[in-house]
Amino acid sequence: MADTQPESTPVSEADLSLIKRIIPHRYPFLLIDKVRDIVPYEGAVGIKNVTANEPHFQGHFPDMPIMPGVTIVEAMAQTSAIVVGVSLGIIDQPLNTFFMTIDNCKFRRMVVPGDVLELHCTVKRPGGRVWKFEGKALVDGQLCCTAEYAAMMDLKADG
Repeated sequence: MADTQPESTPVSEADLSLIKRIIPHRYPFLLIDKVRDIVPYEGAVGIKNVTANEPHFQGHFPDMPIMPGVTIVEAMAQTSAIVVGVSLGIIDQPLNTFFMTIDNCKFRRMVVPGDVLELHCTVKRPGGRVWKFEGKALVDGQLCCTAEYAAMMDLKADG
């Protein structure tokens, strides 16, 4: 007898394979490695293992590599898109996510190679196409970034 999960079992964690089945991002712009603690329509925690091998560190900055703030916010958005995909049951369908707003964004601590970035994303307003979120990025419990953002979800038709 095969050990399989029934269709009705809620998804509470997404590994890299499932992430790629929900969002279209790929190297070098796939900025999350795992999503845990997924609660549909409520939120999740994304995990980004920051390594010195990432392409943005070649120019930001060669002698003092710092993860660009925009990529931290993008990682929050990708985590949030996984929450949307799980909430709506959108797996193996072409879900595109587009930023609409980024508000009250603040950076508090640098993120550097070797850090494990935790992206705590909360759904503030679920919607059909437009969702609103609040995100907090932490390293070792220290706040790195906060932001409120909205995104439009576009489920592309084939062809």
